[in-house]
Amino acid sequence: MVQVVSVTHESLLRSHGLSVTAQRLTLLQTISDHPHITADQATEVAREQLGSISRQSVYDTLNTLVEKGLARRIQPIDSPALFEDRVGDNHHHLVCRSCGLVTDVDCAVGARPCLEASNNNGFIIDEADVTYWGECPACQQAPKSQVTHQTRKENQ
Repeated sequence: MVQVVSVTHESLLRSHGLSVTAQRLTLLQTISDHPHITADQATEVAREQLGSISRQSVYDTLNTLVEKGLARRIQPIDSPALFEDRVGDNHHHLVCRSCGLVTDVDCAVGARPCLEASNNNGFIIDEADVTYWGECPACQQAPKSQVTHQTRKENQ
């Protein structure tokens, strides 16, 4: 299957000193299309696009994208690492305790107020990881016995 990739992703890779490869383009598009995707889920999507790609290649490519600042890795408690392409804005996440749904949320007030710690203990703070936990609207409405973390992941 041939994938049409935006010129933007090609130039983005080049501007970060990376060679443009089918794997990088595919995974960059995958995390753009599926925010908060696991590496295993990204592997399945990439295999649909490329025909074959090793799990190790996916992990290596995702790690490279994170290292170069093209992707962000988050890992809510009791969850596998999740990848997204929303970087550089210090946004946060909402996580549903019932089904595991993860969604983005902007900082609570002002421009990156969470980076202003009450005592920085000598650190230069450049990122804050705030996770809000609760129950998503779908789980609030569903009978409690029908919603589990696993069933939500299967439906995503």
